[in-house]
This record gives sequence, structure tokens and C-alpha cells, in this order.
Amino acid sequence: MTLRIGCTADDFTGGTDVAAAFRRAGLRTALVFGVPDAGTALPADCDAAVVALKSRSTPADEAVADSLAAQRWLWDKGAAQVYFKYCSTFDSTPRGNIGPVTDALLDACGAPLTLHCPASPPNGRTVYQGHLFVHDRLLSDSPLRHHPLNPMTDSALVRLLSAQTPHRVALIDWQTVRRGVEAVRDALTAHQRAGTRHVIADAVTDEDLTVLGAAALELPVVAGAAGLAEGLGHAYPTAGPVTAEPLPHTGRAAVLAGSCSARTLEQIAHFRAAGLPALHLDVLAAAAGHDVMGEALAWYDAQSPDLPVLLHASTSPEELAAVQARLGVNEAAAQVEQLLGAIASHLVDSGVRRLLVAGGETSGAVTTALGIRAVLVGDEADPGVPWTHATTKHGDLALMLKSGNFGAPDLFTRALDVHEAA
Repeated sequence: MTLRIGCTADDFTGGTDVAAAFRRAGLRTALVFGVPDAGTALPADCDAAVVALKSRSTPADEAVADSLAAQRWLWDKGAAQVYFKYCSTFDSTPRGNIGPVTDALLDACGAPLTLHCPASPPNGRTVYQGHLFVHDRLLSDSPLRHHPLNPMTDSALVRLLSAQTPHRVALIDWQTVRRGVEAVRDALTAHQRAGTRHVIADAVTDEDLTVLGAAALELPVVAGAAGLAEGLGHAYPTAGPVTAEPLPHTGRAAVLAGSCSARTLEQIAHFRAAGLPALHLDVLAAAAGHDVMGEALAWYDAQSPDLPVLLHASTSPEELAAVQARLGVNEAAAQVEQLLGAIASHLVDSGVRRLLVAGGETSGAVTTALGIRAVLVGDEADPGVPWTHATTKHGDLALMLKSGNFGAPDLFTRALDVHEAA
């Protein structure tokens, strides 16, 4: 096995997103959940390995420790370059975690500089003049600013990252990127000579990200969203088409959703409008000791085995604020993760073989509850939303881990229908 590139991702759906990007670039890609240990194995003949952590919203020292452990494991597997994948909305706070983690990865390998770009044009995320846009709006003016754990009220990336690191942060503007790979490399060299450690790059198209990926090929550490990872993957000279991984297409299907993003709420509404069975889980009742899980499983048992079902704690921003006011932000999140993780375990025990999970924290809870450590990445239903092939104690499982903001409104129904007919 020759591992070309290793990656640490700051949440589980982010790991899925970047793994899909490497696969699109022609790299056979494995996805590992949680900090790997010496006994964690990779599937054979992998070109890329992604370690999906839960480091986006943990304290900065924990995020750093987990990221360094993942970096050491990737080095041990042969990776010469490590990509730090974070959200395309640059989810972080003035304390981190993007700055502290990137600094730690750079320190560990003695690298003087890295390139950052959170752009993901297929998902409407672009960077221009150092500002992050969501479609035609600044991030700070978009619905995505309302992240429950890391609200994003500023769109100026140099300013955001400067608050998280003691090192100099600078910009490579779009005009430089459009001049091509050599122009970007020259700009990186000039920034390094000037003492810059973190270089933000503009990108408004996939072609821009291809340029940036080629320019960053020799950097020991590169950081950004899945778009730059794909550009980097294309720069590896022998990348080519990857055959689809075989996935289970029989057995019951279920959707579990914990994300409260506007897109996930649209997907839930579409599922309900299609006349498919859906159940909202009362987080406040669960926190008060009510047997919400028992009632949910009884409801599931009463549904037709021929139809996919949806169980969700997702709710409107107003209802989410009310829950967080009662429980606190961290306790509300913990209740959702505990509930959906436990439900996932029972559903797979009872025969679910196709499972779609919406939300980064929810995906972490589900894979942990199922004891899934590594998967092979398959075809995408939407950009950044692939099926993966997992193995559980009950056999093979087709697993989709979806970032809250990703996927078309009809993703839930379409992905399951397409997969069932495959």
C-alpha cells in the first residue's frame, strides 16, 4: 500500500465530505472515525486516508492533542503530506480551533507556512478579497451564521484567523490565483520570506482550487475545506478513476437527523411531504427522564418495513433556542447525541442496513454507538455526500453521513430510492 496523502477532519461529516473529494480526484480513499491507535488498520491499496475527529467544538487543547495523534498515525502509515480539513463556513471562535490546530500540525513537522482556503464552489462557498461568501451573500449575512455551537458573524478570514494564532496571516488575492500555479507559488515564497505563517487564498471556481492544489503540492501541511482537498488530489500525477465500492441494497432504511440547519429542515419537510413516516424526538422530555427512545423504537416497529423512516431531533431555530435556554447549549447537544446514538444501535440491531445520518455531531454519536472505525467511500448522492461501506457486528451497512448544510432538499428520499434500486 502506498498512502499518498493523509487528512485530519474536524468532524465526522467533514471527514465524509473530504473523503468524497479525494475519491473524485481519483484516489481510493478510506475514512477512519476517531483517533486511531496502533491496531487501527486501513483497507488495502488506499491512496488517501482521512481521520475524522470531533475537534471542531471541543476545547482547543483537546482538538490539538487529537489532531497531533492523528497526524502521527498518518505519518506511520506513510503519508508525507497532511491536509487539515475544516468546515467550508470556517466554523470556529476567537479561541480556535482552526488556528491552534494548524499551528500544532505545522510545529510538529517543522513547516514554516501553510495555505488555507475554505471555498467549496459546488456548495456555494467562495472566497473573494479574503471574505467568505455563501452564494451571493457574505457568510455573516447568510442563514449559516446561526450555527448552534460556533455562530459565524464575521466573514473576513484574515481577521478571523488572526484572532486564533500569534503568527502572521496574509492573503493571496484572486487576481494572483488567476495568473496560475507559478504565480501562487511565487506569492507563497514571498509570504514565507516576510514571516507569514498562514496564507488565505481567494477562490471562486473549481479551476481556482485546482491551481491552488497544484501550488500547494509540496507543502507538508495544507488546510481548508473539501474543495482545496480535491484540487490537491488532482495534483497527484497518477490519480485516475476509482471503481465504485459494492454497497448493501437490501434491508430496512432509516434516516436519523440531529442537525438544525435550514437545509436539513428542508430535507425533513420534503420527506414528510412525500408521505413517508417521520417522528420528531422531544429532547426536553428525554432530558427530564421520559422514555423517548422506547417510544421511538415502538413507533419504528409499527411502521411498514418497505418504507424508509425518519427520526429527528432537528427543530426550528426558535425551538432550538428554547431548548438551549432550558438545558444549556452543551447539555442540549449531549442529549441529542446520546439519544440518536442509542436509537441507531437499536435500529441496526433490528435489521436496518441503509442508514442516512444528518449532522456532524450526530454522525459522530452514531458511528461511535455502532462501533464503526473505518469505511470505504463510495459514490456521491450529492456533492460532498457519498455513501460509504461499513462493517458492523450484524454485517455490511450502507452508511451516509451528511453535513447539516449539504444536499438538495430531496436528498433523503432520492438517495434512498436510488440506492434501493441500485
